[in-house]
Amino acid sequence: MGRSSSATAAGSKKRRSKTGALTLGEVKTLGEELLSSRANLNHAPTLLALLSPSAPLDLALEALISLQSFFVPLLPSIPSAAATAAAAAGDADPELVFRSWLRKRFDELVAALVELTVSPHSDDAIRDLALDALMDFVKLGKDGRFQSAIYHKFIHNLIHATDSIDPLLELLGPKYFIYTDVCYFTYTSLDKIASSIGNKATVAMMGQKTGLSSKGEKNSSEDCSATYINKKLKSKFSKAWISFLKLPLPLDVYKEVLATIHKNVIPSMSNPAIFDFLTRSYDIGGVISVMALSGLFILMTQHGLEYPKFYDKLYALLTPAVFMAKHRAVFLQLLDACLKSSYLPAYLAAAFAKRLSRLTLSVPPAGALIIIALIHNLLRRHPSINFLVHWEIDANDSEIFNEASQRKKVGADPFNNEETDPAKSGAMRSSLWEIDTLRHHYSPAVSRFVASLENDLTVRAKTTEMKITDFSSGSYATVFRDEVRRRIKQVPLAFYRTTPTCLFQESDFPGWTFRDQFKNMAETSVEGNGISTVDISNSSPAKRLRMET
Repeated sequence: MGRSSSATAAGSKKRRSKTGALTLGEVKTLGEELLSSRANLNHAPTLLALLSPSAPLDLALEALISLQSFFVPLLPSIPSAAATAAAAAGDADPELVFRSWLRKRFDELVAALVELTVSPHSDDAIRDLALDALMDFVKLGKDGRFQSAIYHKFIHNLIHATDSIDPLLELLGPKYFIYTDVCYFTYTSLDKIASSIGNKATVAMMGQKTGLSSKGEKNSSEDCSATYINKKLKSKFSKAWISFLKLPLPLDVYKEVLATIHKNVIPSMSNPAIFDFLTRSYDIGGVISVMALSGLFILMTQHGLEYPKFYDKLYALLTPAVFMAKHRAVFLQLLDACLKSSYLPAYLAAAFAKRLSRLTLSVPPAGALIIIALIHNLLRRHPSINFLVHWEIDANDSEIFNEASQRKKVGADPFNNEETDPAKSGAMRSSLWEIDTLRHHYSPAVSRFVASLENDLTVRAKTTEMKITDFSSGSYATVFRDEVRRRIKQVPLAFYRTTPTCLFQESDFPGWTFRDQFKNMAETSVEGNGISTVDISNSSPAKRLRMET
């Protein structure tokens, strides 16, 4: 290995000194010589130096193909890192020295392949080839068993990459994440990485760069049963997510997790172990609570988990901001589903109906349409609260009349909108008077739609529930578009029999008069500043002209 390899290396140095860099033909020659004899082992470092994102593409491709062909047959003879350290510590035979040298060069090759796959400066062709070579080493290592150490190093560099790795994820997803063993060790590596980091920047990268989902997996093991494999996979999947959710997530990652956790995570978990995360999110309030409701609702309805004071927290979320939030459509659909149970107490149904009714005074027209639909469904499902629509007190029954008079003053609503406890809100002693004001709403769509509440909703055979999905995505744009598309038979016109002389008529405001203060004003002059006022006409509004004296 000594003299011939030294001569070859010297020859390659002479060629580089003359031309400044290796040519494609010279790289091919180096690769062929490396594969032909152990005497040319020193060509390996030369070819490894070409595996860089900044190297010429054709040279890097040729060097990678040669190195992959060289190391694949030698994988069984490459010792572990511990054996390499033992060989370096004491005197060893030449074979152990050779294997130790192979181990170091192989580690350099793996590091170069990881850099080529993760670096944003790599060409698509070299990235694709480097990823295939890396996964071949993962597949063929340990006598055909999954080489988790190499794969963990790859995932670790992927998570800690400072630049975008979207091109790499596009390769990994459809090409390798469809295999069960790859997904299994991916979850294992992510669990280890999440347990060892606490930096918010790194957490943000991890949340944005790894899509933890078990969809599209293909069983690549034929020895174990499918049930056992799925059980183990779900266990690793759950552990990875639990470790990830324990991290201090940035706000944008936090919201992204809440937006997708009920679709991509909960159905694939072995047990609903993320209940604590969702309850903490639900207790935060605001938009975070709105987004956490989807996952919490699935855990309560499909997994039988109980959450104390769930409806109290849901009641507190009903604010005007909800009807302008980005995820309002899903929240309002879940709100309707949560209020669908016939076992809901009357005071709770009345509190939600009254709270929604009060919100119609401050929400946009699209929000008012949704509220009308929600109240329509509440009145139809719970006939016991229909008294909120029209509350009459019999004056002949003196006891009830006196009691009602004490409770409720004329023009006063006993409902306390600031109360967070639905049982103490006073909704059972109130009425839906806010809905009646919608008859005169400035939006024609709202004033027309509110007429649906005039029907007798206690007769369920003659009425049907309204689909909240038809209104939950409404906005000013949708209301305007629907109104423009309507075909109007009669168009209201501003028609006057006589030309108006003032903006308001005295009949519009009884007790007030609107007279022209300058109608009969005589010519006045102001001494000292040289300005006088002249009456122009008795039949037209007074005009003052500035005249210099």
